[in-house]
Amino acid sequence: MTILNQIITDKRREVELAKINHPISKLKSSAYFNRERYSFKESLDNNNGPSIIAEFKRKSPSKDFGKSHLTTNEICPNYQINGAGALSILTDRKYFGGSNEDVRSVRDEITIPILRKDFIIDSYQIHEAKSIGADCILLIASCLQAEEIAEFTRIAHDLDLEVLLELHCENEIDKISLDIDAIGINNRNLSTFTTDYNHSLNMLAKLPNEVIKVSESGINSHAQIDELYTAGFKAFLIGGLFMQCDDPATTFRDFITTLNHAHVN
Repeated sequence: MTILNQIITDKRREVELAKINHPISKLKSSAYFNRERYSFKESLDNNNGPSIIAEFKRKSPSKDFGKSHLTTNEICPNYQINGAGALSILTDRKYFGGSNEDVRSVRDEITIPILRKDFIIDSYQIHEAKSIGADCILLIASCLQAEEIAEFTRIAHDLDLEVLLELHCENEIDKISLDIDAIGINNRNLSTFTTDYNHSLNMLAKLPNEVIKVSESGINSHAQIDELYTAGFKAFLIGGLFMQCDDPATTFRDFITTLNHAHVN
């Protein structure tokens, strides 16, 4: 069993339990359920240069960043202040050390879009994302059939949420729904967990021209971003580069300051 299969198996159990403890009727009573979202797509598209989606995660299946003590309130507002186009917050507990509270606790402090990053395999989780204050959900093509992606996208849009569809390989191109708001290419090999940013470049020509494109994982230098941005990627989802440092917010500030300076000049 691959790590992704193991995660999905555990996630199905988790979702079934959540449905019992927090039914959709209860989720709809959340104050966030009727809030006006911040547009993930527009925030990335309106930036004159590369947009950074700054990610908060305490660990991953391949690495523990030793940040179990940190909260989103300590990091995410500084990501916004220093120029992040959007935030990505991991809510999976078992494999990434996250929780729904990580979104809820920082929602009122943030005025940029929040991507709720999790392994969505049930429409219940889309309602859940709405109830905690997310603006956008992640759909992972490796976990879903094309029909599920289309249906989940429709449900998300009905709830005034946007969708980032994540692809890992060329075989998933056919799963792209025309209604997707953005497409992400994950540069991480799910079998070996190694990363190669060239994977984004190799996939680019096969993607729809009109959709915002995001390169994810393995981005750790301004040179990589410059190459990918010139090729056609608008945004870059980066987490490990910042979270592995002693002071993620300061590392992010220095990184994006240098990046913006290069693109202004």
